[in-house]
Amino acid sequence: MSGPEAKNGDHCEVVAGTHKGKSGMVEDWKLSKTGHATITVRMADGDRVKTLARNVRVV
Repeated sequence: MSGPEAKNGDHCEVVAGTHKGKSGMVEDWKLSKTGHATITVRMADGDRVKTLARNVRVV
């Protein structure tokens, strides 16, 4: 996705993939062994979802 890359502490919205439509705070940004950036998104209700950083948009 275009725009700035998500960093820890940013508020973001998932715009692609399994968790599309969910939003929350970015935490636990990591670079996988294969070179893909993965993040955990903590939603307002406390639930967490893991997704690829390219699937989110910073809001």
